[in-house]
Amino acid sequence: MPKPDSASESLLEKTIFASRWLQAPLYVGLIVALGVYVYQFFIELWHIIAVVMHFTHHTPLPYLKVDSATQIMLGVLGLIDVVMIANLLIMVIIGGYETFVSRLHLGDEEDQPEWLSHVNAGMLKVKLATALVSISSIHLLKTFIEVRATTEPVNNDAIMWQVVIHGVFVLSAIALAWTDRIMLNGPKHEPKGAH
Repeated sequence: MPKPDSASESLLEKTIFASRWLQAPLYVGLIVALGVYVYQFFIELWHIIAVVMHFTHHTPLPYLKVDSATQIMLGVLGLIDVVMIANLLIMVIIGGYETFVSRLHLGDEEDQPEWLSHVNAGMLKVKLATALVSISSIHLLKTFIEVRATTEPVNNDAIMWQVVIHGVFVLSAIALAWTDRIMLNGPKHEPKGAH
């Protein structure tokens, strides 16, 4: 590897390389956001418990626009949504830090995620795209359940755009996975004479 031509060039290169640490506070901020989602999860869980308690006592809740069983189902889907977003945050925090800032020195940590041993930018993009598809699926399912349960007029344009956006997420995830696979494997050449 050739050495830099001058001390100023060496200093510039070291500064550019050290600039990756400017991302570290961003990952700390995402950890704080993850804490907010944990808080949100328990708020949603408390609402579900309140609905169940009122449902078992046959006392209707005045703020429910749909029946209690549907409200519980929507609440559980909301919990799954929060968990999926938390998973997305974990992937970005751990994978992004490992890929773009510094290696995590975990040694022989037993709880180390399996995917962390071979994390790279391409794999991280595919995992994030898959997580976005899952989150979009949950939102779409919630919309369909709400439409089925409500007696109010439905905004068909909003539903159509939700379906279109979900389709774009699915196609993007497939395209990312396909291009990542091509880049990892490269073209396959069959030996001469193979059938």
